[in-house]
Amino acid sequence: MTDFPPIGHVAVTVKDLAVSRPWYQRLTGADPVLDEPTDAGFHHTVFMMGGTLLGLHQHPKTDTDATFTELRPGLDHIAFACPDRTALTSWQTHLDNLDIPHGGIIDADYGSGLSFKDPDGIALEFFAPPN
Repeated sequence: MTDFPPIGHVAVTVKDLAVSRPWYQRLTGADPVLDEPTDAGFHHTVFMMGGTLLGLHQHPKTDTDATFTELRPGLDHIAFACPDRTALTSWQTHLDNLDIPHGGIIDADYGSGLSFKDPDGIALEFFAPPN
């Protein structure tokens, strides 16, 4: 058996790409690497985040009344790796500059996290291992 492969991409469903696309552009400071309708009938916008692709999907029949919750089976949150707490502090400043609400840096024995949410309430986090 070979080594288990890394995650290549994550895709989340959003209510409105016209809202989510510019929000993620501001967060990442980059344009999408792909932004097009698919043969499957939905539109996807894809950002490169480190070495992983993050896809935003808008389906024609997306339930726009539904609100994301990590308490429902499925996705809990997406965490972006930071090398250390200093980098985490830089991301906190970046979120502050973008007026993106967050929960502040929380330190634990297993590492430090900075939690925030996208426009659809999808839980996101910057995470650094313990020093």
